[in-house]
Amino acid sequence: MRLLLLGRNGQVGWELQRSLAPLGEVIALDRHSTLPDGGSGDLSDLEGLRAAVRGLRPDVIVNAAAFTAVDRAESEPEQTHAINAEAPGVLAEAAQAAGAWLVHYSTDYVFDGSGSTPWVEEDATGPLSVYGSTKLEGEQRIAAACERHLILRTSWVYAARGGNFAKTMLRLAAERERLTVIDDQYGAPTGAELIADVTALVLRQLCAQSPSTFAGAGIHHLAAAGETTWNGYARFVLDTARELRPDLPLKAEEVTPVPTSAFPMPARRPLNSRLDTRRLRGTFNLALPPWQQGVRRMLTEILNPEAV
Repeated sequence: MRLLLLGRNGQVGWELQRSLAPLGEVIALDRHSTLPDGGSGDLSDLEGLRAAVRGLRPDVIVNAAAFTAVDRAESEPEQTHAINAEAPGVLAEAAQAAGAWLVHYSTDYVFDGSGSTPWVEEDATGPLSVYGSTKLEGEQRIAAACERHLILRTSWVYAARGGNFAKTMLRLAAERERLTVIDDQYGAPTGAELIADVTALVLRQLCAQSPSTFAGAGIHHLAAAGETTWNGYARFVLDTARELRPDLPLKAEEVTPVPTSAFPMPARRPLNSRLDTRRLRGTFNLALPPWQQGVRRMLTEILNPEAV
């Protein structure tokens, strides 16, 4: 089996290079990748994307690339639209022509963040931002153009590699005696490692089907189990860090809860990012671990790499 992976250097893309390797030949591209026939891994190069799929003839396309700078998207709507909406549509058309599965990642930002009930796949959408609206349009274009598609909506994604919320909290806690962290947004921190591993497990099941079978196609929600706020997330990070490394010079003794309004941003954030994952778990017979498990493992990797 041949798999084309786009966005290889992103948080999820980096982990996918590992998780997809046992499934077959993985051709991993980033936005700087070019192919001899004019193919490209740059989602803003729509003709290059078409050429890449046409030339490589993959059995599976996994799109882990996106415009994810939520606030910058407000001032760069055309670029955001090209990458998050138009490119997925092009990939869907190319996948349909090639008879390939297309795996694409979306977000809880397609919802308006109201209420306190976890979102199910059929709930009415209502994005609050350019980022959310373009990701929703990307979903719609994929569903309209490609029968063999899998859209995984996720939220609060983190990875040990690169910057993340936990690292920011540890840095600030070493500088300040008191932190102020938002306490009215709810979700589940979800590791890129978990997303990549679930993707590989799901793909193995999908590709074992008859080529004319589309069982499991469509939208599924993927997030770690449980829920917290950013404030609760920060407190867990600091408590776990102190447990793992008692010698860490952390000054912060208090993590003060504040509302979202305390930190005005160009893009509105949904207050309710809870995702109901029953469809994914039931369809593919999966168990999703509690969010604390993944965050603890990530902190261990950062603070005690020799223990991993």
